[in-house]
Amino acid sequence: MERLDKIISATGKYTRREVKALVRQGRVAVDGVPADAPEKKVDPEAMEILVDGVPIGYEKFTYLMLHKPAGVLSAVEDSRQKTVLDLLPPEMKKRGLSPVGRLDKDTEGLLLLTNDGELTHRLLSPKSHVDKVYYARVEGCLEPEDADAFAAGIQLSDFTCLPAGLELLSDSECLVTVHEGKFHQVKRMLAARGKNVTYLKRLRMGSLELDKMLEKGQFRPLSAEELRGLKG
Repeated sequence: MERLDKIISATGKYTRREVKALVRQGRVAVDGVPADAPEKKVDPEAMEILVDGVPIGYEKFTYLMLHKPAGVLSAVEDSRQKTVLDLLPPEMKKRGLSPVGRLDKDTEGLLLLTNDGELTHRLLSPKSHVDKVYYARVEGCLEPEDADAFAAGIQLSDFTCLPAGLELLSDSECLVTVHEGKFHQVKRMLAARGKNVTYLKRLRMGSLELDKMLEKGQFRPLSAEELRGLKG
């Protein structure tokens, strides 16, 4: 059971103040009965909540796949720079969404946005070892020895990376699979092999793959199948 005003405002369509006004005006009904107080406790999954006769479309959690473009921060807010939440419409920005993990400002690709804290924690937990796959272009010539070094675990100045995958696509292109998410990790791993990354894009996180139909800056809700795959 949750407060009625909290449930309705969680849809992103109204603020708490607006919900209180709607209730006073008799425009909110619960199971066909006009609501008498915004703080009324209701079960949104078992009761029908209407505003002006229209179901509010309540979802406890929201899950969005975003094709992050370069030049945008993987953050909730920033006073000086554009963030991934600035790519969403106002009603979505009110849902308390956060990026699951971070992509560097100049890195593109798959980013999951959700307000499901439990799923976020599980996907980011070091114990989960969730695979993350990146496409990279580099300066320099990639060699089989680089793949061997990745498989053994790249030694950086402050830590040793877990064994990772490096699939050579050409002399200057590769797919990198890591199981952890340290700061600038993929770039640093390739730099440790003398290869400077010129372009980086995340293609997959766990079972979730970037939708090839999504243009940069676009987003869509996860399908039921995608969500089941993430929750395992």
